[in-house]
Amino acid sequence: MKTVKFHKTECGVDFLLNVVTGTELKEIFPDTNLNNGEAYNSDSFEIYFFKKGSGSIIVNQRKINIVDNTIVFISPFQKRQFKLDPTCLDFTLLIFQEDFLNDFFADKLFTYQLLYFYQLDYALNLVVLDADIQKACEILTEIKAELKKPLVDSNHIIRSLLYYLLLKLNRDYGQHNHLPLEKPENNYAYQFKKLLEIHIKEKQRITDYALLLGISRITLNKAVQAQFNVTATHLLKQRLLFEIKNYLIHSGQTVAEIAHELRFSEPNHLMRFFKTQTGLTTTEFMIDYQNGIKE
Repeated sequence: MKTVKFHKTECGVDFLLNVVTGTELKEIFPDTNLNNGEAYNSDSFEIYFFKKGSGSIIVNQRKINIVDNTIVFISPFQKRQFKLDPTCLDFTLLIFQEDFLNDFFADKLFTYQLLYFYQLDYALNLVVLDADIQKACEILTEIKAELKKPLVDSNHIIRSLLYYLLLKLNRDYGQHNHLPLEKPENNYAYQFKKLLEIHIKEKQRITDYALLLGISRITLNKAVQAQFNVTATHLLKQRLLFEIKNYLIHSGQTVAEIAHELRFSEPNHLMRFFKTQTGLTTTEFMIDYQNGIKE
């Protein structure tokens, strides 16, 4: 599968961040195609702000219908397929790599605190008011101006504008999905979320992650429930399920081969887990997927 990589020199910027309009996208990222339905991923965080739009995007095996004033959130290496009408398209893309935020912000878990990134339980989009999309695009225009003609203080201005925009979107996303926004007592829940991204292929027990964090299962579960309103086991199972679905859809491997990749002792154990979580066999899931992804 094709991976679109971010290179700041090729993008004509001095930072691991860029703001791209729809008309510029093909020039800067020539491997991106927004209407042929080809699956690909990228190594960056992407937020699409559609002032005008018609069609759909498939992310995380879920179909997102694109209408006017839609915002779409995509995390690194999430597979996506675009099926958009090029005659009815006006959008701006904010794209950045985690290293950019790590260079700018002291909190190295910042991206894991944003509810819309690495999200498996809730929709990866928001439909907002005209005024909201307009305000967001005004901020993006300011960031783009600093990127095109950077001055000695541009990094501070970009940082402040980006920080405001990402947190404002996080508040709106949390309120829309009734997710808690309270400041946690500790960072265990965010660390757990990050560790899942790194280790899910070889570690599928809560005890494994509690050991990595140096805390008890009870402490980890309490932190996850307080921050995400679900159990640690739920997050782990959802992340593992997502990984299995990705293999089924994109790898071309058999269930036995996938089971081996994900450290299941027997293919039957993977199939039992999948049926318990989805109510479908892997075969039934693939038939449903090939017949059209449901929202």
